[in-house]
Amino acid sequence: MVKTKKLNCGTTVIMEKTDYVQSAALGIWIKAGAADENDDVSGVSHFIEHMMFKGTDKRSAKQIASDVDKIGGTFNAFTGKEATCYYIKTLSSNIYKGAEILIDMLTGSKFDPEEMDKERQVIFEEIKMVKDSPDDDVYDTISELVSSGNPLGRSILGTQESLAGITREKMLSYLNDKYARDSIVIAVAGNFDEEKIMELFEGKLDKLKAEKVIEPFELKPYKASYDVKVKDIEQTHICLAAPGVSLGNDMYYSFVLMNSIFGGSMSSRLFQNIREEKGLAYSVCSMNAFSSYWGFFSIYAGVAHEKVKDTIEAIKYELDALKNKGVTSEELMMAKEQVKSSYIFGLENINSRMFSIGKNELLLGRVFKPEEVLESFDKVTLEDILKAAEMIGDHSIYCGASVTGKDFDLEGMLKG
Repeated sequence: MVKTKKLNCGTTVIMEKTDYVQSAALGIWIKAGAADENDDVSGVSHFIEHMMFKGTDKRSAKQIASDVDKIGGTFNAFTGKEATCYYIKTLSSNIYKGAEILIDMLTGSKFDPEEMDKERQVIFEEIKMVKDSPDDDVYDTISELVSSGNPLGRSILGTQESLAGITREKMLSYLNDKYARDSIVIAVAGNFDEEKIMELFEGKLDKLKAEKVIEPFELKPYKASYDVKVKDIEQTHICLAAPGVSLGNDMYYSFVLMNSIFGGSMSSRLFQNIREEKGLAYSVCSMNAFSSYWGFFSIYAGVAHEKVKDTIEAIKYELDALKNKGVTSEELMMAKEQVKSSYIFGLENINSRMFSIGKNELLLGRVFKPEEVLESFDKVTLEDILKAAEMIGDHSIYCGASVTGKDFDLEGMLKG
């Protein structure tokens, strides 16, 4: 059973206790990510996440790691478009010590200028690593294109230029504005004492700003655009994308199931047609990207340079078939079983459960009961899938990105 409580300072604590396990996972979620940034501080959310591990007033970076090892814990963090999460998993008896370490990182990090300069170089290498990974590079590119200049298209890593200009003062100013008590969710799952968790956090976040500073913006209209990057590589990586739906949209469940049928599994249409039947690609798939207020649907394929045109024609064929004919009852039934199984398997993992309740509470303000989620998938009809397919089935509306060793007319192939 999920319980939601409030600290006296206003921060939400969401807890799901499972008595039969001997571990617990705790995450501190902050509603701040790449979408909150501007050009001047692009990448600062991710930079802050790195700096939280570089030492506090009480602990050096090495002591933070040692103290986690002493309790047999595993900890990490990640930054996304809308959220940053710091988390730890330990034996149940040690989760309180683990929580104290995260609290110290959140409220006592030093942001030492020398450490900032070191970590800046680390992130520079991370940016280079993405650029050297064509599949990562092409997905970052399509995310920017399909977002049409809107906040969700911002790079999580930022650029070398923007990172070079982030001073300690700029970082602390952003931190003060975004890491506010009303934009933090503490999520705990596993076997733990609920009252002890509440007592542990009470009073610890009081010095943070009460309300997050939010910069107003207007969503720019979607516009199909294209980018082909030519590099010295042996394979062409293609990514296509069109607007989809948000996390809270009524069509969310339809989009999840449609994706499973179209390109989300080994039995999917894309995989069977493009890889198994035609042998055009080793890797081909589709996926949804959801945010709290927007989303997009994308298709990826890694192919030989000489097979680009045939692959795009095969993708267009499958999109046309999806839009014009929908899916079969058998395909929908299979997708429902696959997706529901994956969801249930995730519930049986303590970390996954913490991520689920934390993210939903932070971005949607509510947590869905398992039976509610399963029922929502079961309710999806063939007509619902067809409505979703009509939104993404016209290949002429897609943005296109490619990282390739041989230039080609991607726009012409998509619209032709």
